[in-house]
Amino acid sequence: MDKMADTGRKLKVFAGIVAVVLLVGFFLVHHMKSADERNLERATTASASEPLIVNVIMVQKAPSSFSLTLPGETAAWYESVIYARVDGYVARWNADIGDHVKKGQILATIDTPDLDAQLAAAQAKVKASQAVVVARQADAEFAKTTYERWKDSPRGVVSEQEREAKKAGHDSAVAHVNEAQAQTGLDQAHVDRYKALTQFKQVTAPYEGTITERRIDIGNLVTAGSNASNTSLYRMVQDDPIRVFVDVPQSAAGDIKVDTPVLIIAGNVSERVFDGKVTRTAGAISPQTRTLRVEIDIPNPGHALAPGMYVNVIFEVPTKGLAQIPAAALIFRTDGPQVAIVDKRNKVNFQKVTIARDNGNTVEISSGVSSGDRVILNAGSQIYEGQIVEANELKDDSPNAPAQKQ
Repeated sequence: MDKMADTGRKLKVFAGIVAVVLLVGFFLVHHMKSADERNLERATTASASEPLIVNVIMVQKAPSSFSLTLPGETAAWYESVIYARVDGYVARWNADIGDHVKKGQILATIDTPDLDAQLAAAQAKVKASQAVVVARQADAEFAKTTYERWKDSPRGVVSEQEREAKKAGHDSAVAHVNEAQAQTGLDQAHVDRYKALTQFKQVTAPYEGTITERRIDIGNLVTAGSNASNTSLYRMVQDDPIRVFVDVPQSAAGDIKVDTPVLIIAGNVSERVFDGKVTRTAGAISPQTRTLRVEIDIPNPGHALAPGMYVNVIFEVPTKGLAQIPAAALIFRTDGPQVAIVDKRNKVNFQKVTIARDNGNTVEISSGVSSGDRVILNAGSQIYEGQIVEANELKDDSPNAPAQKQ
């Protein structure tokens, strides 16, 4: 019994010790946590009292010009689809895809049996008509001599009725001659037409250029005309000089004029830069795309540029000498675009601005800011009117400038 009592006392003493240790540990942890909270509160209060550090950049006057790069497409000076002018069969072709041909060079020859037969028939008809003319002329000559004998006969020997009949016969014979001659002329016109068509048996190049498509082979049946149901023979282009078409956005359309200098860069000939000038413009904005069609003509003697290529066209666009800021400085709100200006006392003021032209990374401003103003880049929602900030002025206004510090 004494042993059991002694064991119970030891357990009670141990439990008491554990309880005291736990209680002391609780108070120690609570004290440390309270100290950390107080330290955090003091640090937060100290941080909040410090001014926010923001990146600012000085508003500058826009340069006299800037480069505007737009996509363009090359096009041939001439591009023609060549069709047959006569019905027949392809006897041979002399030009293939990629061939450079001269003006008047024979591209293909067409056999035209139907046309040949029509020409022979027309020529035979001309000969028959000519024979009729000879016969009618003989009749007219006979009628003429007969009328002259009756005309000079004394009155009373022949009646006036007979004399008038001979005159009518002569006039009729002359009319038949004229009719036969007219028919001969008509028949000869048919011959001339068929002869003219026979010239199209040889398909020739309309100008000096390059064959880009051949759609015929020997023995193919071809039909005259350029209807949708007819198959073309060739497609050819002339690419020296070559045209470049560009669609200029409405924002820059007013600054692109004839003779505006341009640089043209093509991906496949990146080592070369082609100089040129704006040759012509559409003079109106497309209502579908809100762009201005611009055309540039440049020489292409080495055929480095091919029709249908994608190119980059760099325009040297003049500016109006307005204030210029990075696009990252703009703040868009319900009442329009604004900028956050930091004054000499490092106080923030929000100012409405008017955008004259958006150049991509930079924006020209016509009102709201002046050269020398400091504007905040990437202003966040934590910035408010009248706030005192610490300005970190940047010299680099590129889009890769660092974001503002928090």
